[in-house]
Amino acid sequence: MIPKPSKTRSGLSWTLRIAAAAAFAAAAAAKLSGAQMSIDMFEQIGLGQGFRYVTATVELIGCVGLLAPGLTAFGALLLSLTMVCATVAHLFVLHNNPGGAVLLLIVTATITVLHRDQFTRLTSLGKRS
Repeated sequence: MIPKPSKTRSGLSWTLRIAAAAAFAAAAAAKLSGAQMSIDMFEQIGLGQGFRYVTATVELIGCVGLLAPGLTAFGALLLSLTMVCATVAHLFVLHNNPGGAVLLLIVTATITVLHRDQFTRLTSLGKRS
């Protein structure tokens, strides 16, 4: 039997999840709506505007994962990996401040750790015969 998380841990988790989902949803909306800043950034990255749509889709999938019971760790991990890539892009391609990406990386990594039991539950399912 898996112990229930404390009210404090649960409250922290929901606060971080809602804040992160709102930030990623807003970022995805800017990319999908064709905000000039997003267009310019992806042009500078050099992977084409199609990559802007792919990135927005990944962000939206991550948002759903953050808020869906049982998928939180997976959504947070997906978004953490996305923010690692964003941080690298800011540092080495865009040559600007990666602060926002790093902050979101810290938040999504924290959510991943808070919900790491979801990974062990998934691996234990494969061991049942």
